[in-house]
Amino acid sequence: MTDGWRPKAVALDIDGTLIDHDERLSPAVIDAVQRAAAEVPIILATGRSWQSTRPVAELLGLPPGFVVCSNGARTLRQPSGEVVDERTFDPTMVIASVREHAPNARMAVEEDDNTGYRVTAPFPPGDLGSDGVAIRVVSDAELAPGHVTRLIIRDPEASEADFIELAERLGLHGVSYAVGWTAWLDIAPEGVDKSTGLKVALAQYGLEAEDLLALGDGRNDIEMLVYAGLGIAMGSAPDEVKAKADEVTKSVSDDGVAAVLNRYF
Repeated sequence: MTDGWRPKAVALDIDGTLIDHDERLSPAVIDAVQRAAAEVPIILATGRSWQSTRPVAELLGLPPGFVVCSNGARTLRQPSGEVVDERTFDPTMVIASVREHAPNARMAVEEDDNTGYRVTAPFPPGDLGSDGVAIRVVSDAELAPGHVTRLIIRDPEASEADFIELAERLGLHGVSYAVGWTAWLDIAPEGVDKSTGLKVALAQYGLEAEDLLALGDGRNDIEMLVYAGLGIAMGSAPDEVKAKADEVTKSVSDDGVAAVLNRYF
C-alpha cells in the first residue's frame, strides 16, 4: 500500500490466525485487537458457525458489529446473532458424489436455526466447536433435506493431500470449495467465499475493499486476502496462500496478528 495508508476496517480469520491449533489465544493478540477495535470495525471472518464464533468475539471483547461465518455464506450482527445475509445451495449431488469417492468420510451441515450441526457420524472432539455446540447424528438422507449454507467433509484417517486429491475427483460444479489445513473440505454455494460476506459487512459501514486490512492463514482465506486493500498471510500459511497475499507476517504462535495491528493502532 502507499505510504500513509491506514485500514478503516480489519477482517480476521480465527483458526490458525487468531487462535492456534491448541485453541490458544495470546494476551498480546487480545490487547492488539482491542486497541484496533477502539478505532475501526473488527470483522471476524471464519469458516466457523455463529455458535463457535460468538465465544471468540466475547473473549476478544469486541464491541457490537458484524461477523462473517460459514466461509462467507452467513453474515450476522454480533452479539445478537441476527442474520444479515445468507447464501445457500442444494448439496444432494455432492453428498452422493462424496459417498462414491470417499465412503468413509463424515459429513456435516449447519442446523437451520444456526444452533449446531447435523452429522452423519461424530467428528473428532473440538472439530465443530466447543462443547456447547449441539451435534445431531442423522442418516445421509436426513443430512440435508433442503438447501444449506455449507457442507463439511471430514476424514480423520485421511491426510491433507488426500483431500486435495478428493476435491479434484469429486468434479465439483455449481459450488465453491476450500481444503483445510487437515483432511477437511468445506463446500459452499457457487461464488461464495469470505469476501462475499465482507462486502456485505463493509457496506454496513459505508466502506470499500480498499479500506480493509485482512489477515488469514488458510486456503479459504485466499479470496479475502486478494479482495482486501491489504491482505496479509500468516507465517504458517501454505505457500499457495502466501503467494496470493500482499505480504506475510509471523505465525500464529509468534503473535503475527499483533505484529501487524501494532503498526497501525
